Amino acid sequence: MTRDLRVVPAGVAVLPALRDALAGGPALFVDAEDAADLPATVERRIALVVETSGSTGRPKRVALSADAVLASAAASESALGGPGQWVLALPTHYIAGLNVLVRSIAAGFDPVVVGGPHFAADWFAQAVGRLEQPQRFTALVPAQLATLLDDSEGTNALRELTGVLVGGQSTPGSLLDRARGEGVRVTRSYGSSETSGGCVYDGVPIGTATVRIEDGEVWLGGPTLAEGYLGDPERTAERFVVADGAHWFRTADSGTWDGKRLWVTGRRDDVIISGGLKVSLGEIERIIRDSLYPDAVVVAATDDRWGQVPVVVTTDLARGEIVWSLQELGRAARHTRLLHLNRLPLLPSGKVDRVALTALVARPAE
Repeated sequence: MTRDLRVVPAGVAVLPALRDALAGGPALFVDAEDAADLPATVERRIALVVETSGSTGRPKRVALSADAVLASAAASESALGGPGQWVLALPTHYIAGLNVLVRSIAAGFDPVVVGGPHFAADWFAQAVGRLEQPQRFTALVPAQLATLLDDSEGTNALRELTGVLVGGQSTPGSLLDRARGEGVRVTRSYGSSETSGGCVYDGVPIGTATVRIEDGEVWLGGPTLAEGYLGDPERTAERFVVADGAHWFRTADSGTWDGKRLWVTGRRDDVIISGGLKVSLGEIERIIRDSLYPDAVVVAATDDRWGQVPVVVTTDLARGEIVWSLQELGRAARHTRLLHLNRLPLLPSGKVDRVALTALVARPAE
């Protein structure tokens, strides 16, 4: 059996269309750009099709059931201490923004949308001021959290919230410490479109989400898993697997799990060979963000002598000693370079566009 697939532009029409999709009506795809190649119908169990951000490569279209996204909303509500009203500060064509709407539908409270031509502290503060419920939440990416903490009005607005979810990419520990030091009740969220968004909060699985580590790779399981990738059975079979009678999503992230808490250490596909030694770009990024540059992004560049070298890209003009900061990684990271930019290229989701950065560092110096 199939159901129609409705394409809705991002904006005010998303909420009623999403409500219809979760109730059994046409499945929903929120279009940011071009949806011309989408099928007219999808399998009956699919309620929502979400395109991944494409921050590290070609975007994928993730097929989600109503049961999965509603299970995610219920788990989040329980982890955050109950239902509440949400401020929508993220694009609704990505899972993090859609999740704000799903949680709002589940809670029975209309979300308040941040206005303005771009994300800014004053617009966010105005949105917080329009909240009517005592329990109040928002979801942000790290760059948005940093923007708000840099502004007194934004920081005061954050303090008024019951909880602030931060996810979508690696969040520097120094940024979280700064937020908590300002009295902001912030929670680090880990997950992806394939798991209906965040299913691990501050390292702890929420609801009935499960974690296992296979050959150093993080696998996530539970009722929030997607059906797979729309129109891509090969990739679906590669990333969604069955083990020990349970369904799992292979995240391609590396990490450790002690049975209670998960530590994500980077991407398994971000390891390069520099001077004959393996170097984890994610591990360098973690160290640099915590010790020198909170906004740092690390990508690889080709080098005639060493093969590949890590490049730390940051907007912070305060010079620091990178070699000293990377001592714990040993000589594997000794060829790390530093590049300062006025601004980092961003995707519409607010994530750093790593593909664009990699292309930038590949250009010869002018």
